[in-house]
Amino acid sequence: MIKQIEGGVCAPLGFTANGVLAGIKAGRTKNDLALIYSEKPCNAAGVFTKNLVKAEAVKLTRQNLKNGKAQGVIANSGNANACTGEQGAKNALRMAQAAAKALNIASDDVIVCSTGVIGQQINIEAIEKALPNLADGLSKTGNAAAREAIMTTDTVYKEVAVEFELGGKTVHIGTMAKGSGMIHINMGTMLSFMTTDCAISSEMLDSALRETIEGTYNCISVDGDTSTNDTLTILANGMAGNAEITEKNADYALFVEALNQINTMMARKIAADGEGAEHLIECVVKGAKTVESARVLAKSVISSSLVKAAFFGADANWGRILCAMGYSGELFTPEKVSVTFTNSKGTVEVFKNGVPLNFDEDKAKIVLTEKEVQILVDLEEGNCTGTAWGCDLTYNYVKINGDYRT
Repeated sequence: MIKQIEGGVCAPLGFTANGVLAGIKAGRTKNDLALIYSEKPCNAAGVFTKNLVKAEAVKLTRQNLKNGKAQGVIANSGNANACTGEQGAKNALRMAQAAAKALNIASDDVIVCSTGVIGQQINIEAIEKALPNLADGLSKTGNAAAREAIMTTDTVYKEVAVEFELGGKTVHIGTMAKGSGMIHINMGTMLSFMTTDCAISSEMLDSALRETIEGTYNCISVDGDTSTNDTLTILANGMAGNAEITEKNADYALFVEALNQINTMMARKIAADGEGAEHLIECVVKGAKTVESARVLAKSVISSSLVKAAFFGADANWGRILCAMGYSGELFTPEKVSVTFTNSKGTVEVFKNGVPLNFDEDKAKIVLTEKEVQILVDLEEGNCTGTAWGCDLTYNYVKINGDYRT
């Protein structure tokens, strides 16, 4: 049984964390610099933005993870260190070197992440000055300080941890993430850090991570923008004492199940906290010929600005859903499609087998006014299902992003 527990990235054995206010961006009053550390070297893996324009921290971390090893993470908010040229690259390296010195580890064993404003040089001196105290304050309860330090426009922190039995040993996985705007499938301005005490090879860790993001992090969209800084990393120090997972066996399958459960919860948290969002939208497409096709269709629905606007207005405009499916690039038979809105307040079927239904508009308004709404789409063409998560598009999204830089 996979059990949810407290502790975030500090839940696994051997991991500590901390966060401090370094003063990276003028006017910030909350922590802006986070550190995660494993007392033992880790096998590690990561996935990154598919944006051609990549932040300097992304470039450095990709290089550092080529050997599948890491032991620490340094992450800041307030500045993305993206589009900053040679000086930005030097600053990312200085971040790694400063963290390595404070932790007494090699600089290429440090994962570096940044988030915030693009195109401005980072205050590297503030980071270097803060690091000794940041490292001195590492603790098993430091996840609370660290999770705050990576937030930008997030209104709530995002954290999950679980434990489960693997080969007679108790294994833990913990994570924290930030993400609210500039979020689109293939991740977004999304930083996520995962820790585990499971013994698993770098190769299997990389495989598990990539396998689980396809139906979780890669199935969310807030605003259609894919960031320059997307990073999702995982560190495994093996301190749980289980037999090391080196192949895709039953232990691997259970590890993937736990990872998938965590990443699904985190994906929902990010989508629900979209900038200015008032509603979490979950679209489930069933009856598809393949899982991939179902996911593409679901993603197209929750990515549509018109669908998002309709949910903001609690308008049961099912036509926009069909329209978004139609330009997804996936083939389906519109005459077979059925669409239903549902949540704890009730269920309203609005379209069945290609024919619009007369439905209770007042009841639909009640359902669509709730914080979470599920769109159920049945294609009746196969046995596969795909899910994607998004949010509504509100006036506040424009307000938040209208003057973000200034």
